[in-house]
Amino acid sequence: MWPDHWPKTPREIATATVDALTAVRTESAENFDEAVDTLVDLPYEQVTAVHAGMVRELLEELHPDGLTGEDVQAVLERTVRSGMRWLPSFEPEAVVEVLTGTLGVSDPHAPRPRIQPRRYLAAGLLVVADLAAARRVAPEPYLRRAIGEIERAETVEMP
Repeated sequence: MWPDHWPKTPREIATATVDALTAVRTESAENFDEAVDTLVDLPYEQVTAVHAGMVRELLEELHPDGLTGEDVQAVLERTVRSGMRWLPSFEPEAVVEVLTGTLGVSDPHAPRPRIQPRRYLAAGLLVVADLAAARRVAPEPYLRRAIGEIERAETVEMP
């Protein structure tokens, strides 16, 4: 399913991400928790970079003329409403962290809520699922491009 040249870790990130997004679509808390458990055991920075890449691309496509505060608020509200409905361990403040972190608008010096990596990853997956549903697209091509972009950036030589 994934490109043969991908190393083991990107393949594991991709597979667990697809499993989690499938669980979101079916609102299967057990399957979602299992997929998030797998992602938590992988390199956190790599997982969040992939998910952030997906979120950014989906937001850009949904809002080609620019993203407004109201647009971000709508994503936040939809994601929180969805997560609260079927995930007992859901933390709404994690969605805020995901959105501000992905968009690069968080203040690095501000006191930050201490969101556990597991909760952050879960919130990020819910945001990806929401945006893919809003765009009415399958998330797999976005996942492939996010991993491909990271791979490309890692192979570019710095002058």
